[in-house]
Amino acid sequence: MAHLAYQAADILEAMMRYISTRGEAPVLNFEQAMLTGLARDGGLYLPETIPQLDDIASLAGLPYEEVAARVIKPFLGDSFSDEELSAAITAAYANFGHIARAPLTQLAAGHHLLELFHGPTLAFKDFAMQLIGQLFQIALARSGQRITIVGATSGDTGSAAIEAFRGLENVDVFILFPHGRVSDVQRRQMTTPSESNVHALAIDGHFDDAQARLKDLFNDHAFRDEVGLAGVNSINWARVLAQVVYYFTAAVSLGAPLREVDFTVPTGNFGDILAGLVAKRMGLPIGQLVIATNQNDILHRAMTTGEYRVGEVEPSISPSMDIQVSSNFERALFWAYGSDPAAIRQIMADLKAGGFTISQGALQALQEDFTSGRVSEEGTLDMIRTIRTETGQIICPHTAVAVSVARDHLRPAVPMVTLATAHPAKFPDAVERAVGIRPDLPPHMADLFDRPERVTRVENDVSALKSLILERRTA
Repeated sequence: MAHLAYQAADILEAMMRYISTRGEAPVLNFEQAMLTGLARDGGLYLPETIPQLDDIASLAGLPYEEVAARVIKPFLGDSFSDEELSAAITAAYANFGHIARAPLTQLAAGHHLLELFHGPTLAFKDFAMQLIGQLFQIALARSGQRITIVGATSGDTGSAAIEAFRGLENVDVFILFPHGRVSDVQRRQMTTPSESNVHALAIDGHFDDAQARLKDLFNDHAFRDEVGLAGVNSINWARVLAQVVYYFTAAVSLGAPLREVDFTVPTGNFGDILAGLVAKRMGLPIGQLVIATNQNDILHRAMTTGEYRVGEVEPSISPSMDIQVSSNFERALFWAYGSDPAAIRQIMADLKAGGFTISQGALQALQEDFTSGRVSEEGTLDMIRTIRTETGQIICPHTAVAVSVARDHLRPAVPMVTLATAHPAKFPDAVERAVGIRPDLPPHMADLFDRPERVTRVENDVSALKSLILERRTA
């Protein structure tokens, strides 16, 4: 299939323009950037300017869907009508298990959990994936195109993508996950759907290997055009944009814009916390954005030392954070370097050789927006126990990492919101190890371990992946 036809840059002048962090790819509109995913120069698309959201106080008390429409619309330009966006948002969140979609619960005075696990696959990825699944359907129905979605996952993105795109007639989905390095629940969420258009691929290696092979596929432009390749990892700007919404709903419910609100985010690939930075740039009064890492603490080390040096990935009980190459960090670096694509091209070239040093000015810019912390495996287990004892709640290991880091960054009179990114039932072994309880899956997943699995083991080799995709996709 020929690659997407791009409108000339001058036509885009009156629209929301999307540019690559590396400066050598076509300028696109929102729909094109969404369907493209990774830019053709290897960079990541982001809006040329971040729109300001007026009258944030008026969001108080509105349904989640209405806040989503107000936050997202300024980024769309002419790509989707108000009616199309509203319909997509309504359909995206219709099957969430909580009327508030992203409810807040209180852990302690001034410390709140933002529950992001009420979607169909029990993880925060549902907020973005369900929405872009709807937007993809609208765009593809208009164009009549067929696409091949390839994604890499450390656990939750894959199941959310499969849930969003399973059974669609004009989409084939191939999800790469690191063999033996996701939880049993995460794996089965990817391997048990029976629809013929979805394919779970267990790659030999870790998440960074899967992500690297994904980028190899996108950077082979002939293959990319032949299969109509599209990406739904957090390299896709639409994913980040959808996650901006719950920063607004949480902050406004705690008094914004009349007071600051802090957020702590467990992160590996940096997309979820980047959404917080976008909210801040839109005018939301966020004080601290706290990066919480497990023992794979490359982001914490980068923020504290200025050195981004790739090491070995250490498997952990919080596997969605077992990452050394955080793709979305490139977007934060782009802004920290004053939107200089030449600087980003050099940094990414250095990364291929093992790492890079962040300039003093860029590091200072990053530290104005972010702070960070790390938690050991034992510290994670201790925090699951502590929260169970103090509140009666059971939290997943990723949330425990964030809660632990957040407690070191609490400020008097400033609410702290910690993002609870997954349901504890997705990680029953870790939870049982901590508190002796295996949390039950919700009713719609109660038979997950009785369903037959469909999975293909693949080599960590781009040629093998290309052959498999060409063989199995629907021509």
